[in-house]
Amino acid sequence: MQSWCLEIWGEYACFTRPEMKAERVSYDIMTPSAARAIFEAILWKPAIRWHITKIEVLNPIKWISVRRNELDKKAAIPTARQMAGMPGPPMGMAVSERIQRAGLLLRDTRYRIYGYFEFIPPEERAINHPHGEEHWADEKERKEIVRLDENPAKYAAMFERRARKGQCFHRPYLGCREFACDFRLIKNPEQEPTQPIQDTRDLGFMLYDMNFDYHHADPSPLFFRAYMKNGIVNTDRREIEVRG
Repeated sequence: MQSWCLEIWGEYACFTRPEMKAERVSYDIMTPSAARAIFEAILWKPAIRWHITKIEVLNPIKWISVRRNELDKKAAIPTARQMAGMPGPPMGMAVSERIQRAGLLLRDTRYRIYGYFEFIPPEERAINHPHGEEHWADEKERKEIVRLDENPAKYAAMFERRARKGQCFHRPYLGCREFACDFRLIKNPEQEPTQPIQDTRDLGFMLYDMNFDYHHADPSPLFFRAYMKNGIVNTDRREIEVRG
């Protein structure tokens, strides 16, 4: 099965630990779900599903504490009158509803992430809900007739072309959207060798991804026991699932 390697880097990163409720505290390294999101930022289609197999940590793990202004609650959804530009209740959040929180972030990060995509046959692209409801990632996918030339090689060529040119559907980020990152495709990692950090440690249980198999509106988190050996973490294993 063909796989790809991306080298990514950014000034700041925050892969938030879910057990920290009030203030953001990052994992020591990138999570598999964050790596998957970078591949999806370059190419996402209902016909493919990305899987991450390995993460290489290239820069030493450094921390920085930053205080950021955040909202204490979700902003209200604008009304139809407000969307039309007509007078109505004030939109946004009041100053009293804003709060300053500290965050323990990573800085000067650089990784190499390895992944492959799974081709999904057309009849399996709908996610069945417990109540018989169907969810499609793209409404257009329901209406269109699947093209006869649709195959994994088509999407592989599409991804390589976009990654090589630096194209993406949205700017990839490192955990939080404000921490944008750069990327480049490593066509032959053996011909462009790099030296991961010489650090070996048990990272404990880490978020692997969200499981949408049971209920799309309320996915359950998947965790795995992360172990970094000489700067390399193999992520192709899951050991525990937490269902809400």
